[in-house]
Amino acid sequence: MFQLKWLWLNMKGSRAAYLTALVLSVVCNALHVASPFFQSKIIDTFVSNENAVENLRTQRSLLWWLLGGMIGFTLLRTVLQYSCNMYYEKASQGMIYRIRTFLFRKIETQDMRFYDRYRTGDLMTRLAGDLDMVRHMVSWVIKSCVESLSLFLASVIYFFIIDYATALCLLAMTPVIFFVTRLFSKKIGPAHRKVRESTAAMNTAAQENISGNRVVKAFAREDFEKEKFRRSDEEYRTSNIGAAMVWLKYHPLIEIAAGALSVVLLLCGGIFIINRHLTLGQYFAVSGLLWAVSNPMRNLGNLVNDWFRFMASASKIIEVYYEEPEITDPEEPVEKPGRLSGNIEFRGVSYSVEGKPILKNVSFGIKAGETVVIMGPTGSGKTSLVNLIPRFADCSAGEVTVDGTDVRRFRLGDLRKNISMATQEVLLFSDTIDSNIAFGNSGLSEDEVKHFARLADADEFIGKLPQGYETVIGERGVGLSGGQKQRISLARALAVRPSVLILDDTTSAVDMETENHIHSALTEGLDFPCTKIIIAQRISTSRNADKIIILENGRITAVGTHEELKRREGYYRQIYELQSGINAPAESEVRA
Repeated sequence: MFQLKWLWLNMKGSRAAYLTALVLSVVCNALHVASPFFQSKIIDTFVSNENAVENLRTQRSLLWWLLGGMIGFTLLRTVLQYSCNMYYEKASQGMIYRIRTFLFRKIETQDMRFYDRYRTGDLMTRLAGDLDMVRHMVSWVIKSCVESLSLFLASVIYFFIIDYATALCLLAMTPVIFFVTRLFSKKIGPAHRKVRESTAAMNTAAQENISGNRVVKAFAREDFEKEKFRRSDEEYRTSNIGAAMVWLKYHPLIEIAAGALSVVLLLCGGIFIINRHLTLGQYFAVSGLLWAVSNPMRNLGNLVNDWFRFMASASKIIEVYYEEPEITDPEEPVEKPGRLSGNIEFRGVSYSVEGKPILKNVSFGIKAGETVVIMGPTGSGKTSLVNLIPRFADCSAGEVTVDGTDVRRFRLGDLRKNISMATQEVLLFSDTIDSNIAFGNSGLSEDEVKHFARLADADEFIGKLPQGYETVIGERGVGLSGGQKQRISLARALAVRPSVLILDDTTSAVDMETENHIHSALTEGLDFPCTKIIIAQRISTSRNADKIIILENGRITAVGTHEELKRREGYYRQIYELQSGINAPAESEVRA
């Protein structure tokens, strides 16, 4: 099984401990035959023997040795079992730590398309519940399999040593149990896969609802979301009941077959004792070890159940474990240490998503230090265009260059360290404002953090918060207004002193006065050279830009300055007239 090979691969560093635990499991369970052996000798020599009184007087030392052996082997088995459990726990926890760390690192290195395919709730299920099932497999299921098998074999071998006829009678029910277990395994696998899928769906529904609680309240959709979650919960409940019903259908059959061993022993054992085929001590030894045969048979159903739960969970983890990002470092990257200049050029760039063209033969250049504004209607491809610069996506045709080098030839880390982005949709971490601003450069001093906050016009409102820069903001910035979050996001983008600064409608939620202050700071207040690319819809933003690029339907339809484009027919002039109130319809015309 591939899943077991994968487990073994991830036990690197813990394999010795795990193998030791497996060996100790075999030894511990084999030692269970010791007590019945000593017990049978005591009964046959000192209880049921016709010379029992004489033996008790003449062989008293043997009695003490037999009792001491029972106690000694019991203590030895206890010590070994304790050591065995410690090794199992050490190995399983070490393995899960490595897998969880590897998975998180794997998720962190994935590109944007990965997050389009996998939902947050589903990924959280894989990192939590599914991994717990994998640990349960290593620390309990495999352990139980080894213990049950070694206990069963040791007991059966001992039964055959005592009397083969009795052993064969007791094993008569084994084929029945294996047949029932086989039927059970065919049904329980699909049932557990359904449980796994319903768990992920329910967790996703809860995660999306909790993170979007403000939207839910804004539209008064609490009842709708409650019903939506109830349906997910109902599906989860139904799938669990379905799996439980499969178990309840077959488990009684296994219990009946295992319980029948006591009846078999009572009938066969009684006949054999009457016929003097068995001694009383041998009967008690077999009777005392009967649980060692019946319990593994009873556990078989549980083990099969847990095995298929593990298979369902492990398959989901392995799917992400071996997921490879499409955007990676080149095999022979260009060595460009230090800071990039910020010259950018698009050469015949086209970009498609699942066969749908987004950008079509786009070509333009940006000189280092220039401020370029990109404008265009919604869905024209503006965000897709700027995402090609830091390689959040790769173009389908053409090339994007920075300082004359195709971005696909840079190491991702070297490229992205020189490019900083602030978007309209802001994500802030549940941490202090100081930590959020210094996220990209944790070595910033307090004065530097305040400097970049002033550039983003955030210092004033931060100073009015209860703990200032040490104020802990809520998840995703809850507690701050949209404009405040955008300004902190902008300060965070500036704090890394990038060669290229990309602002995707970053000032959409701030007032005109604040926007003017920010653009003035970006133009005159930066103490480092920086190429600025701004996606905006306000003429106030584009007025002083070195170049304005108009993007419509994935194509560049116009390039020029504010003065050039406002005199030219097209999209920019329409926006300029609309926002300036030029050629606005008269009030009487509007009423008409």
